[in-house]
Amino acid sequence: MVDISVIIPVYNGEKWITSCMKSIAEQTILDYNLKIEIVACNDGSNDNTPILLKKWQENFSRRQINFTIFSYQKSKGVGAAKNAAVNNSVGEFLCFQDIDDLMQRDRLLSQWKAAFYNHNALVGSKISRTPVNSTPRLTRWVNSLTPQQLKLQIYTSNGPTILMPTWFCHRSVFDKVGGFDETGHGTPEDLIFFYKHLDLNGDIIRVDEELLIYTYHREATTFSVKRDHIWRIQLRRLENIIFPEWDKFIIWNAGKAGRRVVRALSQSSLEKVTAFCDVDKKKVGRLIELYCPVERKVIKKVPVIHFNEAVPPLLICVKFDLTNGQFENNLKSMNLSEGRDYILFN
Repeated sequence: MVDISVIIPVYNGEKWITSCMKSIAEQTILDYNLKIEIVACNDGSNDNTPILLKKWQENFSRRQINFTIFSYQKSKGVGAAKNAAVNNSVGEFLCFQDIDDLMQRDRLLSQWKAAFYNHNALVGSKISRTPVNSTPRLTRWVNSLTPQQLKLQIYTSNGPTILMPTWFCHRSVFDKVGGFDETGHGTPEDLIFFYKHLDLNGDIIRVDEELLIYTYHREATTFSVKRDHIWRIQLRRLENIIFPEWDKFIIWNAGKAGRRVVRALSQSSLEKVTAFCDVDKKKVGRLIELYCPVERKVIKKVPVIHFNEAVPPLLICVKFDLTNGQFENNLKSMNLSEGRDYILFN
């Protein structure tokens, strides 16, 4: 029986294959009586990926570790590649690994221990970044979220609260969700999977160790996903899950981000918006007329109040970690409860 299947989608990964495979070969779990396999899907690569994967297949075979390679002639996208790899695997647990990232030596062992006691959880981990400080705000955010915030801060531009390259889970989690979206390039298949998992009452936990070295480079798949696509998926979920529970709400941000949200709302959600709140003295006290160019009319007139006058619930469309703590201090001064009194959408 195979305990853990390491699932690796690969597209033109020749730069990264050797270092990634070395990090898997050095896993401390190999010193225990647990069996792993590696399953890679070559998603139509046109570089030396097939040759390098074959060499590592032979290398792991000498270590008595099965390495399965599944290949597409033409790229079908990362969602399809992950599904193909999972469907060609047999492990009880699944570890998702991107070819351009590195496992720390205890990754498999630490996450296997966490998932072993919670078969309903997507298990993530803290990360370190290379090059160092390449995305400091993302790194601070993902490493500092509390266990409660892992299920609350799910509407930010950062995407899932545990980053996809750190995911580890029991196979039943994948089976219940039904796999990744296979729409193709530009689709945030990880976010879609993440939301479906939560909708099925799935758990989200994080091992509080830096178990993955997350590589930043301009060819990374994440750059093919448009922020607008993510934004619309998140707003649609807010309208389906959150807003039906609110009789009315205030949007924190009378600027571009807040106005964009109001213009995109359905009629039923739009009717619940009572005000914007802000700190900008030039905006507070104004009445903002929101014009719809499609309908060629003002769709709503919304007053702007000072944040001190705002009453929950609030949809906060302000990015954290950009004002030297001023926004965070303003929010803290209101003694609100995240999830109950406000939702972050930034």
